Amino acid sequence: MTTKLTPTAAALPSTEPAHVPAPLPGPPAPSIHVRAVITWLAIFPLVAVGMMAVAPLTEGWHPVLRALVLTLLVVPAAVYLVLPRLFAVYGAVMRRLSSRRTGQ
Repeated sequence: MTTKLTPTAAALPSTEPAHVPAPLPGPPAPSIHVRAVITWLAIFPLVAVGMMAVAPLTEGWHPVLRALVLTLLVVPAAVYLVLPRLFAVYGAVMRRLSSRRTGQ
């Protein structure tokens, strides 16, 4: 009669995660109201300029099709270009105000 050998616990790979250092505490996320204002500050100028820019090209188009084209241009520009910069500026201003309050 043969017995099947099972690997010992020492031979098994560890299932415990490697030590991962805790992330450094960062500034708190802006409130939903601040995010709404910053988003509006990004979207409004892009829509206003975008409407004027595409108006000559889309003059006879249905308004829904015009809105589709405009949002295809405005949303990626806002999400990838404008909003990250505005939030970075907001963060810098908040860090500066925070350091002034703490006297550093």
